Amino acid sequence: MTYTSIPSSYLRDELERQRALFQAQPILVQHFLEAQAQRMAEALVGNAIQVRFWLPDRVSGMMPKSGAMASIAVPAELREQTVRGWTGLLRLQRPDLREPLFQRLSQLEGSPDQAVHTSASLLRHALVTHMLQRMLPAGRSVIYRADDGELIPNVPQEDGAKASAITASTDAIAEQGDAEAEHGDLQVPFAPAARRFYLPQWVALDESGKLLVNSVSEAESQLASMQRYVAILHKAVALAPYLVADDEYQRKRYGMLGQLVNQGRALARHKTEVIIREIQERAGAGKLNRGLSLSLPYFDDQELKMDVLDFDVIPGGRIMFKPVFVVRAANMEQPKVAQDTRMSPSTRKYLLIELEMLKQAFSRPGMLLHNVPQNQWA
Repeated sequence: MTYTSIPSSYLRDELERQRALFQAQPILVQHFLEAQAQRMAEALVGNAIQVRFWLPDRVSGMMPKSGAMASIAVPAELREQTVRGWTGLLRLQRPDLREPLFQRLSQLEGSPDQAVHTSASLLRHALVTHMLQRMLPAGRSVIYRADDGELIPNVPQEDGAKASAITASTDAIAEQGDAEAEHGDLQVPFAPAARRFYLPQWVALDESGKLLVNSVSEAESQLASMQRYVAILHKAVALAPYLVADDEYQRKRYGMLGQLVNQGRALARHKTEVIIREIQERAGAGKLNRGLSLSLPYFDDQELKMDVLDFDVIPGGRIMFKPVFVVRAANMEQPKVAQDTRMSPSTRKYLLIELEMLKQAFSRPGMLLHNVPQNQWA
């Protein structure tokens, strides 16, 4: 049974129970658990090969008979724990710590020793709390809308809060140098299009697909930061399903998921426009008379990542390029994409729009990119 099928009231009750248990611990025990949680989180998010952590020497737990809280000693031989990641089928694939760590915590929570299973439960809670509250910066209050029955709201509304987000000094996601990290709590001005989103510092394109940063590679880096943000949320909730009942989790997931989908699609559109210009320039220079294959980028909103649609426009050989070849190739790909159930309906929709951009750009010689309908991406 997945957490999506667990009653929300149960998840909320479990969240509150874990919070109460953690708060019932002495301050020194809380600090110890937080330090171990930081160690575990850094290993988990950093794709470490293994992680070593310790259970506290004593914890406060409820005695079964009396129902009163009491300090219980953790067996010394069980305090030190080492978890090694599982390696996939490919030798070059890095070990994944998430599943073995989840299993180890579950094994400890199933221990007949009350101090051990209480410690493991506290560590799990401290771990996901650290991932949610310390590793992920909070952003603006935003409202997104979902168009045409889409499942993920991703178009920002103007009536969100006006305050700018700041990059926190504890931000473990932003890819920045040490010099920048020292000034992490300074406010930075952002373009109006960026201020409509949850974390403006990671907005690289506006609603028309125009770059707000210096290069495509910088936009890709910011997209990677958003993907990592969402991945940390997914890892945290996989470790503790009750986290979905946390209001902060819901705010961060809603804010970043909408921004990621929006920016992923905008980047795919921008790259498509770059491809169109490159084809036009190379065709004008007579450099496309030996064949042409395209890798059309698109954002997969199920996998939350960029992907490409590969297809041939002109087979290899001495064939003079004509714009109609691009139109014909796009025409041939559209019905394939429309029927490809491996993609979500919204992913197919925006990939079809990109194919339509190709068709319109080459249906009439010299057609300008700004003549491509804009409202389909608004």
